[in-house]
Amino acid sequence: MTTFTDSFCADLHSHSTVSDGVFAPDQIALRAKNAGVTLWSLTDHDELSGQALASETAREIGLNYLTGVEISVTWAKQTVHIVGLGIDPSHDALIEGLRQTRAGRAERAKRIGEKLASLGMPGAFEGALTFAGNPELISRTHIARFLVQAGYFPEVQVVFDRLLKDDGPAHEPMQWASLENALGWIHAAGGASVVAHPGRYKYSATQFGAFFDHFKDLGGSAIEVVTGSHSVPQFQEYAQVARHYGFQASCGSDFHSPNESRVQLGSLPPLPADLKPVWQDLV
Repeated sequence: MTTFTDSFCADLHSHSTVSDGVFAPDQIALRAKNAGVTLWSLTDHDELSGQALASETAREIGLNYLTGVEISVTWAKQTVHIVGLGIDPSHDALIEGLRQTRAGRAERAKRIGEKLASLGMPGAFEGALTFAGNPELISRTHIARFLVQAGYFPEVQVVFDRLLKDDGPAHEPMQWASLENALGWIHAAGGASVVAHPGRYKYSATQFGAFFDHFKDLGGSAIEVVTGSHSVPQFQEYAQVARHYGFQASCGSDFHSPNESRVQLGSLPPLPADLKPVWQDLV
């Protein structure tokens, strides 16, 4: 049983080389420990193969660990990310669902590469593969890293802002998992489902209301309130959303890289005291 103290620090959203981070799972564990994190989760995109090393390393260094994954979902024609915490990484339905969700990433990356070539930036697909530890999970982030390395742009975020965002000239749509399937896999594997960084999505107020209602009706547990993808005013905005819907709250840096991430592991403020943390039911 985890004991919660004044020095307790949870970071339940981070990425390794298994998806689009730059450090291996064991290196992320060490960085989290050194940053003062006391409860950590590795939540790679649509992939569980880093869980064993993350869990083993955390145990060896005395870091409390929650298994995790971040599932790509399509809802109302936009991409939404759902984090699963406390899941059984050996659960067959979850493994197969994630395999199906990963399918098509390479073809999408090739199409993005073709668009970039037409814009005068050839070789993006092949270049991105050198950044992808797992070719099945080649992503826009890997493409952006190649474009930065090749000198086209100064940093990854600029690539997204100018080319790869959902309405950008090199964007390629992708049909991900349904919300029903993603939550079904997470819950079948014994986990809790969390809406990742809701402040990033470009829904209207009406669409957000319908989304949160749908998520709750499907057994959704929590939303990220304090996250590296939110501004400080959004901490309070989504705390109020959690109160309104009765959601538990989660927090996480969404750490990928020291140079690319807005915040570092373990550097976020605590959750508002009146919200129930999602980990209280999981550890």
